[in-house]
Amino acid sequence: MRHLFILFFSGMVFAQQTRFVDFKTAEAGISFGLNPRVHGEAAYTFNVINRIDTIRIDAVNMEFSHLTINGKAVNFRNSNKQLLLFEGFKKGNNTLSFDYTANPKQAIYFVGKNENTQIWTQGQGKYTSHWFPSFDDVNEKVIFSVNIYHPKNFNAISNGLAKAPGSYLKPEIANNMISSYKMEKPMSSYLLMLAVGKFDHRSEKSSSGIPLEYYYAPEDSAKFEPTYRYSKRIFDYLEKEIGVAYPWQIYRQIPVRDFLYGGMENTTSTLFNMTYVVDDIGYNDINYINVNAHELAHQWFGDMVTAKSGKHHWLQEGFATYFALLAEQELFGEDHFNYRLYEIAEQLQQAAKTDTIPILNEKASTLSFYQKGAWALHVLRENVGHEKFRKALKNYLGKYQFKNVETDEFLAEIKKVSRYDVDAFKRRWLEASDFPIQEALALLKKNRFINQYFAVAEMKDTPLSQKQKQFETLLASDAFYPIKEEIVYQLQDVPYNDKKALLLQAMRTNEWHVRRAVSSNFPDVPADFRSEYETLLDDPSYVTREIALNKLWSQFPEERVTFLDKSDGWIGLNDRNLRILWLAMALRTKDYRADKKSMYYEELLLYASADFETEVRQNAIENLIFLDKSDKNYLPFLVNGLVSHKWQFSKFARDKIRAQLKKQNHREYYEALLESLPANEKIQLDKLLKEK
Repeated sequence: MRHLFILFFSGMVFAQQTRFVDFKTAEAGISFGLNPRVHGEAAYTFNVINRIDTIRIDAVNMEFSHLTINGKAVNFRNSNKQLLLFEGFKKGNNTLSFDYTANPKQAIYFVGKNENTQIWTQGQGKYTSHWFPSFDDVNEKVIFSVNIYHPKNFNAISNGLAKAPGSYLKPEIANNMISSYKMEKPMSSYLLMLAVGKFDHRSEKSSSGIPLEYYYAPEDSAKFEPTYRYSKRIFDYLEKEIGVAYPWQIYRQIPVRDFLYGGMENTTSTLFNMTYVVDDIGYNDINYINVNAHELAHQWFGDMVTAKSGKHHWLQEGFATYFALLAEQELFGEDHFNYRLYEIAEQLQQAAKTDTIPILNEKASTLSFYQKGAWALHVLRENVGHEKFRKALKNYLGKYQFKNVETDEFLAEIKKVSRYDVDAFKRRWLEASDFPIQEALALLKKNRFINQYFAVAEMKDTPLSQKQKQFETLLASDAFYPIKEEIVYQLQDVPYNDKKALLLQAMRTNEWHVRRAVSSNFPDVPADFRSEYETLLDDPSYVTREIALNKLWSQFPEERVTFLDKSDGWIGLNDRNLRILWLAMALRTKDYRADKKSMYYEELLLYASADFETEVRQNAIENLIFLDKSDKNYLPFLVNGLVSHKWQFSKFARDKIRAQLKKQNHREYYEALLESLPANEKIQLDKLLKEK
C-alpha cells in the first residue's frame, strides 16, 4: 500500500450494517468537469439478509437524483456524509440506481492543466466515498465495474480487465470516449481507483500467464527499463513464494504526478510516485524495487484477504513489508536481506524508547505496523520453518480469500503446522511495546556478513593505528559494501593525513556506495585530494555528484567555470537536483555567461511554478531564497503551495511564509497580494496574516 502512510478504521455504527445487508455488485459511470467535480451514475445490487430500517451508503458532500430501488422511485435522505435509504427494499435481492454529483475535497486529485492534466484517486483507508458513493467499512466487499467518460486523447484506467462499455450507461458524451473495466471478484471500496491522463504502456506475461502492464508518460520512455527493472521476476517470485496463485486477472502499475505516498495497491492497478521513474544512474539513488514488491504483495495481503479492523492492520502492512524484503533477497542475496533487517532492527530499537503502542492496536505507529510487523513475521518464519510457514500461509489465504480476517485466524493456521509456541510469540511480538532486540540479533548473527559487520562496527573507538591493517585488507577484499562504508564512516574524525591512504583506497574500490561515503567524509576537500575527489563528478549516482559539485564549487572558486561547464546539462533525479543546483551556482558565479543569467533565473523561477511537481517546486524555491532573500518574484508560487494536496509541500509553504511575515516588507507584499489571489489561496494566506 502507499508506503507512507495512513491507516484505515471502520466506523463502529456502519460496521454493523454488513450483518443485515450484503452489497454484491456495483456498476459506475464517471465523468468529470473542468473543475474538481465528479458526475456519476451508479447501479448496485444488494441482498437484505435481516430486517433493517435504514441502509447507509457513505457519500461525502454529494447530490443525488433519479434514485430508484427495484425500478421504482423512492424517498431517501442525504446527510451530506451518507445516503440513507429507508423504503422500497425487501428481504432478499434488490437493485438500486441513481445519478450523483460530488464535490470532493480529497481522494480524487486533478493535477496539471489542459492537455497536461492527470486525474487520479487515493482511497486508502476510507476515502473513496468522497468521489463515489460506496462503503467506508472494509468488511463490505463488492464486485465493481467502472465506466469512465474521458477525452479521446487521454487514457483512463480502473480496476479489473478492460471490457466493452457496460449496460448502465447514458449515450456517449460529445467529444468523449468511454473506457470500461470490470472486476470478477469482490473487494473493499478503498481499493477502487481511477487514473486518467496521457500514458503509454508495455505488456508482458508472468510465468503463470497473468498479463502485466507497465505504464509511463510518453516523455519517460527512455526510463522504462530502470523504472520497471525486475518487475516480472518479482511477480514470479512472490507468486511462487506465497504459494497461492495471483488472485486477479491482470496486474498493472501506473506512475502519477504528485502522488501522496510511495505507492498504493489498488486491486489489479497499483499507482505509484513519479519519484521512482528513473534512468540508469538514478536507479542507484532511488528505485522502485521495494515499493514494487510491497504493492504487489498487497494484492494477496490486503486486497484478497483484508483485515477486519485497524487493530489487525499489520496483517496487511507487515506481510507486504516482509515479502518485499524477501523479494529483495531473491534479487540481491542473503547479505543484502540481512543488512536490511539489521537497519530496520536498529530503527525499531531506537523508536521503542518513545513508541510504546504495540502492533495489535489500531493506534500503533506506521513503523510498528510495517517494519515491526515484518520482523515479527521473520521471527515466525525462521522458528516455524520455511516450508511449514508456507503451508500455513497457503491454508490461511485459501480459507479467507476475498474475506476479512483477524490476527488469531492467521495464528491458528500456524498452530496447525507447528509446535512453536505461537501464544508466547503473540505476547512478545504483537502485544508488547518493546522491540525484542536480543531475539532479533540472534537471528541476524546466523549470517556471516552480519558478524563481520558487527566486528568492524565494534572497532569504532579503537585507535586507527590498531585497526589500519585490517581496514586495508577489508577495503581490498570482496566484502559486502556496508562493511567498507562503515570503515569510511569511522574515519570521519580522524586527521586527514592519517586517513588519506585509506580514503584513496576506498575511492579506488570503484564501488559507488563506498565512494559516496567518502564524498561526505570531510567538511573541506584537501588540495592534494582534489583531483581524486573530482572523479566523483563522474560517478553513477546523482546524489554523489550533487555532494561533490557543491563542495568543489564552494571550496575552489578559481575553478568554478570548469566545474560549471562540465555539469551543464545535468538534470539528475525527478526533483531536478543537479539542474537546480547548477542554475543557482551559475547565477552566483561572477561573470559566468553574463549574457544568459536572466535566462537562467527565468528557468529557475519557472521550476517554482505550478507547472512542475511539488518536489521540483520546493527545491527551486529553496534555491531562490538562497540566492536572494528579498526576491519577491517566487512568492506567489509559495502562496499557491498553501493549497497543494501534498501536505509536505503545503507545510513547507506555510512554514516559509510564517517566517517571512516576521519581516515588515514581506508582510506588506503579502497583504497587497491578497486581493488578487484565487479564493482558495486567499483564504489560506489570510489565515496566516491574522495569526498572532
